[in-house]
Amino acid sequence: MENNKTVEIIGTVRQLFTEYLKENRCRCTVERFAILEAVYSINGSFEIEELLRYLEENEKFRVSRATVYNTISLLIKANLATHHQYGTVSKYEKCFGASKGHAVCTKCGKVTEINNINLTETITANVKKFHLTHYSLYAYGLCNKCHLAAKRRKTRMTKKK
Repeated sequence: MENNKTVEIIGTVRQLFTEYLKENRCRCTVERFAILEAVYSINGSFEIEELLRYLEENEKFRVSRATVYNTISLLIKANLATHHQYGTVSKYEKCFGASKGHAVCTKCGKVTEINNINLTETITANVKKFHLTHYSLYAYGLCNKCHLAAKRRKTRMTKKK
């Protein structure tokens, strides 16, 4: 069950998407709005396959892969979704009302979301005449599992010498 804040956000993004589609002379279709609502119902980032599965399993709504890609593209242009490229993996995420960071392991590719970071004051203080809508931060390094594995390999290598 969706909470009131989620319902309110979905209502707002529906309105913004409707305005965007009309301004750009695109059709307002049931499929596009089903995809929009699914994007805003999924917590965190997702791959297209996960979105298709979510639509089919949770919404009982079948839509073509091409329609999903085209709609995601429109959502990105409307600043309602964002695209992340983690190595060879493409992920997408809602971005209205959300600013967050991502810790990306450079070894295994694991992505951990960092919530509750607030860079708004820093960004607006350092960039004059800039009206921030949202941000995304990427921090690269090793997750704990990869760090410990590298440490064990290094220890074994020094013992062999």
